[in-house]
Amino acid sequence: MNAPSAPTGDEAASISEASISEEGRATYPTWAQELGRKYLTGTLAQFILHGNTHDLVPSSRAGSDAGGGKSAYVALHDFLAEDLFAARDHVIFYDRSSGLQFRTPQTRRDFLRAMEGHDAFHGTSRKGLPTAPGAAFALLEHYFRLRLSAGNRIACIIDYAETVAPAAEAAMHGAEDRRARVFLQKWAREPLFLENDFTVCLLTESLGELSRPLTSSARSAAIHVPLPSEAERRAYLDERLSGRAGAFAERSAVSPAQLAAQTAGLGYVSLGTLLGDVLENDRPLTHERLSAQKKELIEAEAQGLLSFVETDLDLSAVAGHDEAKRHLRDAARALRAGRRDVLPMGYLVSGPVGTGKTFLVNCFAGEIGVPMVELRNFRSQWQGVTEGNLERVLDLLEAMAPVAVMIDEADTALGTREAAGDAGVSRRVFGRIASFMSEPAHRGRILFFLVTARPDLVPVDLKRQGRAEEHLSLFHPGTREGREELLRVMMRRTGVDLPLDAVPHVLLNGGRA
Repeated sequence: MNAPSAPTGDEAASISEASISEEGRATYPTWAQELGRKYLTGTLAQFILHGNTHDLVPSSRAGSDAGGGKSAYVALHDFLAEDLFAARDHVIFYDRSSGLQFRTPQTRRDFLRAMEGHDAFHGTSRKGLPTAPGAAFALLEHYFRLRLSAGNRIACIIDYAETVAPAAEAAMHGAEDRRARVFLQKWAREPLFLENDFTVCLLTESLGELSRPLTSSARSAAIHVPLPSEAERRAYLDERLSGRAGAFAERSAVSPAQLAAQTAGLGYVSLGTLLGDVLENDRPLTHERLSAQKKELIEAEAQGLLSFVETDLDLSAVAGHDEAKRHLRDAARALRAGRRDVLPMGYLVSGPVGTGKTFLVNCFAGEIGVPMVELRNFRSQWQGVTEGNLERVLDLLEAMAPVAVMIDEADTALGTREAAGDAGVSRRVFGRIASFMSEPAHRGRILFFLVTARPDLVPVDLKRQGRAEEHLSLFHPGTREGREELLRVMMRRTGVDLPLDAVPHVLLNGGRA
């Protein structure tokens, strides 16, 4: 069977007018404009939207229709149905919990009439609509073929797609999952669907949790939905505070501009939570409370995979390690001055146990003036979950930039390219982390600290130029001066006042008492 050709100029214009108007596209988020461009090639009918898919989306249609303060921000599936696919004759929703849903009562009635004809022809009967994906997709395919042949324009939006076609080896899929995956693959490939105004959108927070044959197929396009930028957060705040700016100013020590700047990593829903706490619960918003709430919301969003490094100390609390401290102070000054070009992509901090590697990095967090987070264990025994966790973390890091990231025990946390026995998960995870660390756009925005007592076990790929390219080696103090400085720092931290001449000289000289 020959592949369908791309639409001609007239056909493309027709598709554009019928599906995604040029004027509307100009006001859409960047990811929606990308979807529109790829759709208009005429070679793609299936799109996988991943990332920030359960947040709100700015809707020009909702904004123009809004009255009496109605929000211009809607759920993603509503944006797809009412904005992006507003001109479609039929828009159908599916998720494994609710089963089949329809944008309009007319579409529901039309679907039920088509199913009555189907049952009459096949001599079958049913009570209600099925929720299981295999049975639901069989009815959908019959309906799609019937209405597309009649020239109708259709969009199908499948939410929580990872529950319909989860990531797993083919042999591990149940019959229902295999059947659902085959339907999705057919809809992405068959000429009938490609030649007509037909689109399937799969929504998932994590691309890694979705079936690999779908995500790696050339007939499906993965579109990343990012967390909102500072400008987008400011636009949301302006819209939400319209008519209530005075009430907000009375209760908040943080201006809307400051709030937009200091909430990197939060989505619109989380921002709405902050505003509701101030305006509805009448709780004052201070810089300290904003910082605490932001950390709480981001850690919840990361599902325990990230934790903020909080400290009241700076590098002056570190005894010895003068060369390492000099390097880090230079980096802190460059970060504060916005000199991204002079910063390394990351640091490898190594040394024997007890030399203060983690403490040094924690104190650097108090020096730099930008958030520092620690990457927790993101690995899981379940296939697809490890890669899904990693994608969630990396999405958050990109949204939070500038940010520093500490990975303790890096020799065991990151894996290697040679790892085996887990269906290739470790190799893919390692490759994704290595690629993310070396992304040029991340220089000076996402600064990695790989901390380890065994630098020989950290793969060479991570220690090379363009990744953890500066190496800081820490050792136990080797001179009397170093030991005296360490003792002074420890006494200052613990509140002990002990003259140095009261300390046995054998200890200060490196011996044992």
